[in-house]
Amino acid sequence: MGIKLKYNTTCHPQTDGQTEVTNRTLVTLLRGLIKLQSKAWDLLLLHVEFAYNKAPSKVIGLSPFKVVYGLDPLAQLDLVPRPLDKTPSADAEQRVTKIKRLHEQVQARIEKSKISYQV
Repeated sequence: MGIKLKYNTTCHPQTDGQTEVTNRTLVTLLRGLIKLQSKAWDLLLLHVEFAYNKAPSKVIGLSPFKVVYGLDPLAQLDLVPRPLDKTPSADAEQRVTKIKRLHEQVQARIEKSKISYQV
């Protein structure tokens, strides 16, 4: 599949620019929230994760939630898995097709962005 693992450590996270940008963004979010509740910072991690995954990316213009699930949840409860005892609906195949098309669009936007940075 052409996957190359680039391991990093907390002391040296310079594996690629994306990791560094993500780390910087998460640190900024955490610092802003921890100032308000310094003793309960661990309870805020889920909210920071949700906020980060709901924010649209500058390169692709979509949030990670939109890319993975095909929708932008309004709240954490929208991500609760549905019961497995229900049969899949008839539009499941349409949903899969829609998400595959979305992934193709995201890949095209990433490639376009790479080209613009190389110029």
